[in-house]
Amino acid sequence: MESAWDPFRKLDQDTATYLHDHAAGHPLVIRVLLRVSEIGGPMPFRVVIGVLAVVLWVRGARRLALWAASTMLAGAVLDSGLKALVDRARPHLPNPFAHAPGASFPSGHSMASALACGIIVLVLLPLLGRRGKAVLWTLAVLAVVAVGYSRVALGVHWVTDVVGAWLLAVALLAATVSVFQTWRVEHGLRPVRPVREGVEPEEADELSQGEEFHVERGSEK
Repeated sequence: MESAWDPFRKLDQDTATYLHDHAAGHPLVIRVLLRVSEIGGPMPFRVVIGVLAVVLWVRGARRLALWAASTMLAGAVLDSGLKALVDRARPHLPNPFAHAPGASFPSGHSMASALACGIIVLVLLPLLGRRGKAVLWTLAVLAVVAVGYSRVALGVHWVTDVVGAWLLAVALLAATVSVFQTWRVEHGLRPVRPVREGVEPEEADELSQGEEFHVERGSEK
């Protein structure tokens, strides 16, 4: 399947070689990349979103819980389907720092990290002020970039695998958020700006008020 990627071959080869050579000879850098890749794998992120969905469900934010869980599940299905369909070979570097099974496109690590960070941001935005929102977005972007960088530098993915996975994650998030917003309007709720207000400001407000209620009740005791 490499012939289908000829327009990007030079970009992939040059980037993979540069990042690999940059890390070579620096054991500490390699250990950090391996740890980032390990922590930023699909399963840890899916577990985090699963726990978030359960917490949201238990606390009454059931629409948010269903949206978070279904978006992450759709990402897992999309990742597996595209890997089987495209069947792209992984990089073959002289001395790779890691090995990974299966096809190369898209990067499962990159897609899962982008989806999970996007979901977390869109759930938490209504609970934060302007500065908090900026910090949250910054941390999310840094986490996603770190995971993607690690996969290319370790020699298990091409840069186009990572960028493609990011674009797919953004497209999937946009699609599920759009469906959610259509549902809101059909049920008489106001349109929102998800990037600034989150997906469901009302349920987030209820969560915040519920927490304040419990704190006040605890202080009375």
